[in-house]
Amino acid sequence: MTDMLPGIDLDMLNDEPANVATTIQLLVLLTILTLAPSFLILMTSFTRIVIVLSFVRTGLATQQMPPNQVLIGLALFLTFFIMAPIFGEINDEALTPYFNNEITQEEAFERAALPIKEFMAKHTREKDLALFMGYAGMDRPETIDDVPLTALVPAFAISELKTAFQIGFLIFIPFLVIDMIVASVLMSMGMMMLPPVMIALPFKILLFVMVDGWYLIVRSLLLSFQ
Repeated sequence: MTDMLPGIDLDMLNDEPANVATTIQLLVLLTILTLAPSFLILMTSFTRIVIVLSFVRTGLATQQMPPNQVLIGLALFLTFFIMAPIFGEINDEALTPYFNNEITQEEAFERAALPIKEFMAKHTREKDLALFMGYAGMDRPETIDDVPLTALVPAFAISELKTAFQIGFLIFIPFLVIDMIVASVLMSMGMMMLPPVMIALPFKILLFVMVDGWYLIVRSLLLSFQ
């Protein structure tokens, strides 16, 4: 019965050191692929886009319309569109030379990190970056190469959150005005038992459609990353 089981050679890694290095590289690549969703969310424009789109839906008070799948799908494609030049640079400067065995894995990581770091640094507030750099006891960086990703990524994330909430606040203002007008009209007519949200909803949708709201929102998001 035991002869039918496949054999496992536990001494394979001890015979050739090259196998050890290859195995470690494979584990690193698998780890990166596992963390790829986190990289996409926290190191690209995805966070700002998906939060702003969620604010639009909340401001309209349309519950689950558009559905989450539509908002996330739109946010993904907008992210790929905005990040296309950076992804192209990473492919040309890091991935292609690495696959052609022209550079090592460490050099590929360094080259791939530089365009991402430049993008994040461009949209990160100095105050947020100083928070993490100061907490870690790091000196003021001279160039972007001196900023570690461990400090830049969380600083970029909270900067994106603040920017997204600022845009969301501006989105809420016209919808809030409509809600206040409808509530005032209903109170003046003595219809206090009628929910203002039900009456305001078609007016908010009408306003959003008349001003071509989705075009304006997407255009504002694209311009915010220039």
